[in-house]
Amino acid sequence: MILQPLTAVDGALPGPVLTEISVLYATNRAFFELSGDFPDPGRITVEQVAAALADELAHEGAEVLLARSAGRLVGLAATLAHHPDPSSGDPDPWIGLLLIDATAHREGYGSAVAGLVEERFRAAGRTGLRLAVLDDNQAGLAFWRAQGYTALRRSRERQRGRDCTVMRKDLTT
Repeated sequence: MILQPLTAVDGALPGPVLTEISVLYATNRAFFELSGDFPDPGRITVEQVAAALADELAHEGAEVLLARSAGRLVGLAATLAHHPDPSSGDPDPWIGLLLIDATAHREGYGSAVAGLVEERFRAAGRTGLRLAVLDDNQAGLAFWRAQGYTALRRSRERQRGRDCTVMRKDLTT
């Protein structure tokens, strides 16, 4: 499996890649019903995905990484080099989103992508990695615990104020 950074061409995301990503998002209807990120999770459009990706990439130090296995897009990870609020005092990078093609859940792709993201930050000299999981997302909480992340605190999600659990993994061990 490889991770490739998503890059704009002449200020826009390439159409074929955007279409692939939109299909990936559409397979995750249950997650988006839970998150409320799209008005109709059963009809996620290319335009909505393009806007969501633009929002992800608008943060300084943000990166969207495409996960491919045998050439097929199996997932993506949106990362931040640092907490979006500089006054937070948080020294760690963040995973903002890990999305795996729902037709390939439970095949090890999520763990593989999480491991590759961790390795990228470890290679950059970072000592920890954080993320926030919506408290209603019990499967997500279980997944991240299985990856070695521990709960730091309960919090409110920045965009919509939803309850979440902030988790961290030490990258030095």
